[in-house]
Amino acid sequence: MVNPLNKYFSHLETIVKGLPHKPGVYQYFDDKDQIIYVGKAKDLKKRVSSYFTKINSISGKVQMLVRKIAEIKYIVVETEQDALLLENNLIKKYRPHYNVALKDDKTYPWICIKNEPFPRVFPSRHLIRDGSNYFGPYANVRIMHTLLDFCRQLYPLRNCTLNLTEKNIQSRKFKVCLEYHLGNCKGACEGLQTKEDYDTSIASIKEIIKGNLNQVARQLRELMMEYAAIQEFEKAHLVKEKLELLDKYQSKSTVVNPSINDVDVFSISAEGLSAYINFMKVMNGAIIQVHTVELQRKLDETPEELLQFAITEIRQRFESVSPEIIVPFLPEYEISGALFTVPKIGDKKKLLELSQRNVRYYQLEKEKQKDLVDPEHKSRRILDTMMKDLRMTELPVHIECFDNSNIQGTHPVAAMVCFKNARPDKSEYRHFNIKTVEGPDDFASMEEIIFRRYKRLLEEGKSLPQLIVVDGGKGQLSAALKSLEDLGLTGKMTVIGIAKKLEEIYYPKDSLPMYLDKKSETLKIIQQMRDEAHRFGITHHRKRREKAALAPQLTKIPGIGNSINQKLLSKFRSVNNIKGATLEELQEVIGKAKGKIVFDYFSKVSPSNNS
Repeated sequence: MVNPLNKYFSHLETIVKGLPHKPGVYQYFDDKDQIIYVGKAKDLKKRVSSYFTKINSISGKVQMLVRKIAEIKYIVVETEQDALLLENNLIKKYRPHYNVALKDDKTYPWICIKNEPFPRVFPSRHLIRDGSNYFGPYANVRIMHTLLDFCRQLYPLRNCTLNLTEKNIQSRKFKVCLEYHLGNCKGACEGLQTKEDYDTSIASIKEIIKGNLNQVARQLRELMMEYAAIQEFEKAHLVKEKLELLDKYQSKSTVVNPSINDVDVFSISAEGLSAYINFMKVMNGAIIQVHTVELQRKLDETPEELLQFAITEIRQRFESVSPEIIVPFLPEYEISGALFTVPKIGDKKKLLELSQRNVRYYQLEKEKQKDLVDPEHKSRRILDTMMKDLRMTELPVHIECFDNSNIQGTHPVAAMVCFKNARPDKSEYRHFNIKTVEGPDDFASMEEIIFRRYKRLLEEGKSLPQLIVVDGGKGQLSAALKSLEDLGLTGKMTVIGIAKKLEEIYYPKDSLPMYLDKKSETLKIIQQMRDEAHRFGITHHRKRREKAALAPQLTKIPGIGNSINQKLLSKFRSVNNIKGATLEELQEVIGKAKGKIVFDYFSKVSPSNNS
């Protein structure tokens, strides 16, 4: 094994050859003994070898990584799932430069049920391993507080920090506080609430937090019937009020069929250098957790790889063991005890669509925030996306788009618009009057204007665009390429054609067109340029036709120049109106002498108009 991209230490080849055909995690180190990449594999030997044996097929970013490898270490594990978890933990620990970066290091709050007599229930951002129960974390703090408020409405609990041991309560060490008198606590500190009753409330709260509202409702109904049976109607009414409150909360929370229970939903939006993954946890048809993360691509990772990383990270973070995971496409790995589902119809499909809408809204909001902080961010993102979508090797910082314009074959013109950093640069817009082509010949006209444009740029020593867009299909594209070939510019820039009917993108020598996503920013920029070039060309064409229409009428009048023409047209709007004007009206606009010249001229041409 010889890597042509790097001078390897002699032991690297030995390490790669000695790798086992087992699942595991591999780590790449640079010459400063820093971890630069962590990866997982079903088969360590096959995966690591591929970096060195498939040099010509890997991307430039991966080649850059390979150049820096000075040491390889690996860890063999039992299963691919173990490899996923280990890879995730190592990435979070070492944050290697070439690994996906999780741009979400916030500390989210949990709901803590404290391990103590008469447990308190409260939010906390710190997990203390003292036997307490923690639920969450909650990315949406508002949802967490709504849930806590609801639990307190149903089950009054203490919020004091008193040490409510049985000994302290029996010795009458404490007195009830204002919370008791307000009805927010049942006075456990004075023995007014039994431990069994308090623990029953805590058990119900745990089920509510988990999303098991049906079980709590069933218990409340049974308790209500028991009180009614022994004619404790006041107590039965209080339980009924709690049941109504629970039903109201459940009706607001349920978004799909309540039979959908204990399900994780994931969706992804991956464009440019960032990817966004949305997670929703569903219990009994109610969404009890929602979280979205941003991943920063480092090595052109595929959506499949990004989603796989996010599922492992998020399920580990939220301690989820849901037996079903709804996803937009099947990952290339399995999770023990969980089944992946790609729904096509029904309520689960609706859940996936809801998750996809959430991730898209989150992405748009993030991009707006970045654009406000860094105005150039949007341009860089669009250019990165265009470079990838159009299979370019450099950013299309400078783009020029050409369009021909002739109506019924008269006065053929063309227009070129220029975009720099994904924005119009109107100072670089250019008009062309077709000089060498007779009649409506779009191909020949395109050939002429491309040749004239870039011949001039070469003569003036100006920079060339990275991308040329031609409005038209194969014919116009071929004409443009012929001119570039004549100028010796073949291969110096990317040239594409866009056909209007189906928005097809044509490449030189490609027999079939490429179709971009109708919502993609790349297509939107190309369409904007095409439409702008068409508008700019039509405007110029209209001016030429107007000028041509005026030529036999005004410009041949002795002593009348362009400035007088403009004054007359500005006032009277048309040649016919000028013909019908009185001498006084003309002289008021252009003076006595000039007014008489125009008036006399039209009187001779058409005496009846001014009789």
